[in-house]
Amino acid sequence: MKGDRVEIVVDAGDTTRTYEVVAGRAGRRVETAVRRGVVEVSEVTRNGTIVRTARFMANRVLALVEQPVPRTDNSEKPTGTGRPLREDPET
Repeated sequence: MKGDRVEIVVDAGDTTRTYEVVAGRAGRRVETAVRRGVVEVSEVTRNGTIVRTARFMANRVLALVEQPVPRTDNSEKPTGTGRPLREDPET
């Protein structure tokens, strides 16, 4: 989803470097994969086409932080009148 981002912190010898992959357009998402000692972070379209990929050696990656965009879920909205479903039996 647009706005999803992944931050990758990499050991660059005497310092660390931070890279960021962001889903820049509507309908795109960011996927991560670890294969054969390589960390791949890709921006992917709705149909699965990879737009761009960042690859890092897994033994150099210090942190991989996924930061999804907060999504609004319609199931959490209150429905009904706000009164209890049944009466309290003690009254």
